Amino acid sequence: AQWLAGQGFRVTTFDYRGHGDSLVGPMREVRADLFDWARDYEAVIAAARAAQPDLPLYLLGHSLGAQLPGLLRNPGQVDGLLSVAAGSGYWRDNAPRLKRMVPYFWWVLVPLATRLWGYFPGRTLRKVGDLPAGVILQWRRWCLSPTYSVGAEGPAVAQSYGAVRFPVLALSMSDDELMTLRGTHNLVNLYTNAPTRVERIAPQDVKALRIGHFGFFREQFRQSLWPRAAAQLLGLGTAEFELPVPGTTA
Repeated sequence: AQWLAGQGFRVTTFDYRGHGDSLVGPMREVRADLFDWARDYEAVIAAARAAQPDLPLYLLGHSLGAQLPGLLRNPGQVDGLLSVAAGSGYWRDNAPRLKRMVPYFWWVLVPLATRLWGYFPGRTLRKVGDLPAGVILQWRRWCLSPTYSVGAEGPAVAQSYGAVRFPVLALSMSDDELMTLRGTHNLVNLYTNAPTRVERIAPQDVKALRIGHFGFFREQFRQSLWPRAAAQLLGLGTAEFELPVPGTTA
């Protein structure tokens, strides 16, 4: 975020309610689910749009941050989404190593730990991170549905994703330990009426040993992936967005 600001972007970052710096009081007392987090997304977008009404507004969303824009009630405020290492969370779309853990995670650990603690104590368990009960239990339902959020929530959510018209460029890492290329495509396909493209990135493309699910934001990529991302954000607003480019998978 600081690097993008140094390139001339006006950047806003935020934490969802009941998480990170937005957590006030014990997490077990947080009453929030993923729809509430989508409302938080909307509030930040509205504030950013009000502060800079004449500038295009782009989202850079990692993982869940590229899923929730499909739940926005006013997607017309957004001019484009750059998705990083995001995909459908449906468990059969997970990377093989993760998929082997899923039955235990979703059917045993999450329900039991959430009931005992009143929230999901991911930091203690070294799984995912601390999450409010409403968030983790709703996410569980999504991840057990073949069509993810749309399948778990029904026609209203399908219509919400279908209302998105801004372009979506999804970056998929070939060595992502959590998300597969199929999962990325399955998420992008939920945006049924948006121009979309999926780009596959391998570590050797940027002379690195590893990128993985979280590595995109490491300082080591400030001379490679980050400038590329800045150009891609600006490219979301061009008429050429839907045209294939070298090194992409459409």
